Amino acid sequence: MAPHSSPHPARRPLTPAPFVLRLCLHLLMAGLLVLAAVRAHSAAGTVAAAVTGAVYAAGSYLPPVRTSRRAAAVWLGVLGASWLAMLWLTPEALWVAFPLYFLQLHLLPVRWSLPAVALTAGAAILSYVGHGAALNPGVFIGPLLGAAVAVATVLGYQALYRESERRRRLIEELIGARAELAAAERHAGTLAERERLAREIHDTLAQGLSSIQLLLRAAERALPPDSPAAGHIERARRAAQDNLTEARRFVRALTPSDLEHGSLAAALERLCELGAGPYGPGAVAYGPEAGAYGPGAGAYGPGAGPRVRFSVSGTPVELPTPYEVALLRIAQSALANTVRHASASRAEITLSFMDASVTLDVVDDGEGFEPGSVRPSSEGGFGLPAMRARAESLGGTFTVESAPGQGTAVAVSLPLSPEDRSPTAGGTA
Repeated sequence: MAPHSSPHPARRPLTPAPFVLRLCLHLLMAGLLVLAAVRAHSAAGTVAAAVTGAVYAAGSYLPPVRTSRRAAAVWLGVLGASWLAMLWLTPEALWVAFPLYFLQLHLLPVRWSLPAVALTAGAAILSYVGHGAALNPGVFIGPLLGAAVAVATVLGYQALYRESERRRRLIEELIGARAELAAAERHAGTLAERERLAREIHDTLAQGLSSIQLLLRAAERALPPDSPAAGHIERARRAAQDNLTEARRFVRALTPSDLEHGSLAAALERLCELGAGPYGPGAVAYGPEAGAYGPGAGAYGPGAGPRVRFSVSGTPVELPTPYEVALLRIAQSALANTVRHASASRAEITLSFMDASVTLDVVDDGEGFEPGSVRPSSEGGFGLPAMRARAESLGGTFTVESAPGQGTAVAVSLPLSPEDRSPTAGGTA
């Protein structure tokens, strides 16, 4: 077939034609034109066949015909006019109607191609009768059957091609989604392993070195001032202190990237500004003077998620790294659940520093649910059981208050030791 596919959907045929099909159509057209020219009873018929062949050949090589549907339609009109002239001069032109069916169905929209095929078949029948042939069923059945075969073939091919393209796009989307999922799982696994290592180093190595340092300090105080062991104990205590500092550096290096550039409060503030990260937008307001909720326009457009407010209560102190990691992850998960499931318009995150504990509250005005009916997440997400396990692993408590139509409140409380409550207790193990 003369035209090829074009990048612009409005300027190309409905489906591209493979080279083999185009070659077969070229050979069919050439053979039928040669047959009509040889069997023509007049020189005019032979000339008309030659002109028709020239018009067809021109359409096969002119770039506009191969790229523009409008140019292809004009070319079809000229080709049809030359065929009608040949049909007027010789009845042998009847057979050229068959390749014309394929061209019309291929190049024209269905709403135009089917009437064009019907007119072509009618012209062939009238020409055959007009040249004095006797009326018989074959006069009508031949052109009409050829038209039916062409319609079924072309429309069937187009339907198969569209289905093939749909499946190809679906497969590409599935492959892309699988690659994204695998990358997300690798990233999540890496973060989980880093957090696990940070907890292990904090709970074992750092705690042990801190205990050794305290014991050596106590032993140093108990020794007489002139004891020969005092120098050895002092050097051992300094070595323990140096190794404790190094262990804390490892713990800090393994913390989530959200905590690398600021405190827990700053990370929670950024979380509210984005409305649970990739899950939706939110407005941020924080501090006692925050007042009403923000305008609700986030990075993802208005109305796509709840408006989120963040506030800090009490005097902030530096928290142990495992505390900061746990509270940040619980806030991310709770706010993600709000955006995904609660259909809430507002949410609030509050970080409270008290004498003996630090508390995180995440409250929304969404649909609510029955806490006792919650099942483990089928998506492998960080659900309520995982949040509870994280809080309890640090000696804290985790509570959920919710009811259908009354919103949800998630609260986690972690204990603070006297050393943690000191404003200078940064990173104390």
